Amino acid sequence: MSETIQVKTRDQIAESDKWNVGLIYPDVKAWEADFTRLHEEVARVPAFRGRLKEPEQLLNFFRLDERLAQLAGKLDVYANLRSDEDTSNTAFLALKSKIGAYLAEVEAALSFFVPEILSYPDGTIENEIKAEPKLELYRFELSKILKAKPHTLDQNGEKILASFTDSMRAPENTYTVLSNADLTFDPIHDEKGREAELNESNYYRFIISKDRRVRKEAFQSLFRGFGKFRNTFSSLLSSSVKNFTLEAKLRHYPSALEASLDPNDISTEVYRKAVETIHANLGALHRYVAVKKKLLGLPDIHMYDLYVPVIDVPDVRYGFDEAVRIVEEGLAPLGKEYLELFGKGVRSGWIDRYPNKNKRSGAYSSGCYDTQPYVLLNYDGTLDDVSTLAHEMGHSLHSYYSNHTQPRIYADYVLFCAEVASTTNEALLIHHLIDKETDRKQKLYLINSQLEQIRTTVFRQIMFAEFELFTHEKAEQGIPLTADDLSAFWHEINVKYYGPEMTVDPEIDMEWARIPHFYSDFYVYQYATGYAAANSFANSILGGAPDAVEKYKGFLKSGGSDYPINILRRAGVDMETAKPMQDTMDTFQNLLSMLEKETG
Repeated sequence: MSETIQVKTRDQIAESDKWNVGLIYPDVKAWEADFTRLHEEVARVPAFRGRLKEPEQLLNFFRLDERLAQLAGKLDVYANLRSDEDTSNTAFLALKSKIGAYLAEVEAALSFFVPEILSYPDGTIENEIKAEPKLELYRFELSKILKAKPHTLDQNGEKILASFTDSMRAPENTYTVLSNADLTFDPIHDEKGREAELNESNYYRFIISKDRRVRKEAFQSLFRGFGKFRNTFSSLLSSSVKNFTLEAKLRHYPSALEASLDPNDISTEVYRKAVETIHANLGALHRYVAVKKKLLGLPDIHMYDLYVPVIDVPDVRYGFDEAVRIVEEGLAPLGKEYLELFGKGVRSGWIDRYPNKNKRSGAYSSGCYDTQPYVLLNYDGTLDDVSTLAHEMGHSLHSYYSNHTQPRIYADYVLFCAEVASTTNEALLIHHLIDKETDRKQKLYLINSQLEQIRTTVFRQIMFAEFELFTHEKAEQGIPLTADDLSAFWHEINVKYYGPEMTVDPEIDMEWARIPHFYSDFYVYQYATGYAAANSFANSILGGAPDAVEKYKGFLKSGGSDYPINILRRAGVDMETAKPMQDTMDTFQNLLSMLEKETG
């Protein structure tokens, strides 16, 4: 009888393999002391209400806000990291709940700030900056607030709109409960013919099965389950879209798309150009589908065949130290300084490396301005785990550079930039792995892995973005969104994207109901634009473009000191042109040619 592999408990993990959270607070007593200080600082906030027209008071408010951010950031990071180490530890769960609840109170206490700034006559803030030169530091932050003035209601209107916040989130909240708690799927049969439960957690395991019957059963069961509630899902999505389009209209935006992009000063042309560029390159995806069909040896290819690997390779495992060495080799083009910081992170307790009982699953990068970066991993030695190390350290080093270059108020970067650094690391790593690989099958596996990443991160997310544009434009035209309409459009764009070789099964028509991101309006396109920007950076660095590394590090150091389009443009990537997305399509074509050449 085989021995059961036991997952280690937290205290069985070597200290050298854990992150050093003690650098934030040595113990809970120190955390509680800062929590008390946070209360004391928040109590000072009301004294500024109605006084922000005075330059000295505005400056003092910003300084108080920074002290609040310092305390709240450290308290929140510590509580979350300690809770994630062992989610069954009720003491740390209590800390997490305690700071989470209080942060909502802090936000409420500060909520008067923006409306008060916007209530002042034009020119007031500029005069304050002239009167108090130390306010110059906050000019960009204030300009972002003033930019929203044409789209801000009067005090009574904002109060009424705010009172509807919970109601407007109801479609998303109901969707979450329905899809995660109430939705069930018919059981399927695994590769050995045994009945198996199907759920969202294990669906991926079945959809990549080498047994086509298993893939088909899982695919049909999953979307049959969503189909049982097709009218409910369409009603929820329609309500969510209507809510967002209504708010955009109330705030005097010409469209919901502009309402979503304008706060970060992103032109709608960036969104539309991304869709147009993908449309112009759909032939590459059609070609990929045909190649995949050939490599899988299928008489026809269906939607449930998309995720199955085309290349079988041995299950190779890499020790953590070996993974570090591999990643450092891949990131070598970024130069000595970057590699030294990477090594510092590995040695200085940034990373919580291995799984332990009740540890949070997955991986992430965390930290705040007043802490070192922290990386949660559940490292198991797979090649994906090696890539995850590169990805999460990309986030952490982005934060490190930003925190050590920018003042606190501009250290955080927005979502449009957030995935660029992590994906650049992945692109450099996969290029290195493909370039040095001598085993034919392993090289094919790596090539196909990158092709799949572009298919899912760029093609698929832009297809999602196109669907979002359709739903919001229909809502703005007052056209009802029925389940039939949503499913028909979803079928149509799948046919368009995957081309003539693909059999677009009717079950896929319900896939729109499975995408939770559709309840965060115009969110998903940023995965594709982020990948395109990262690909452009990687190409410039690997191609030896003049100052490519320094420009890239300039991007890492910029934080949120400007609008994302400007930050990227200064670093050499202009997202207002089609070039970054087209470069990604060229990368896809080149990889596909390599795959075809190697497979004959």
